[in-house]
Amino acid sequence: MKSIRDILPDIEKKAAEAPKGRKRQTERGELMRFFLRHLNYSRKNDGLAPLTMAHLGTILEKIPTQDLYYLKSVCSQAKNFGKKFWWELDPMKH
Repeated sequence: MKSIRDILPDIEKKAAEAPKGRKRQTERGELMRFFLRHLNYSRKNDGLAPLTMAHLGTILEKIPTQDLYYLKSVCSQAKNFGKKFWWELDPMKH
């Protein structure tokens, strides 16, 4: 059995090698940044407060990643990105 002294350098080494900050990117996180950038651009023009990543995360938490790709393609083809985004998210419209 290893002593704690032998185990700790491995933990510190692994923690030092782990990516920090923006280096920790995920597929879903990149999609969220895409939506956040486009939605906040239109919200700024309308005089509304910008969305945060946390708020957008709660909005998109029940939507699978593959569906987010569909949403991205549909919204990108629309004339008004934000209007199409909110319309697609509303279940009463479908």
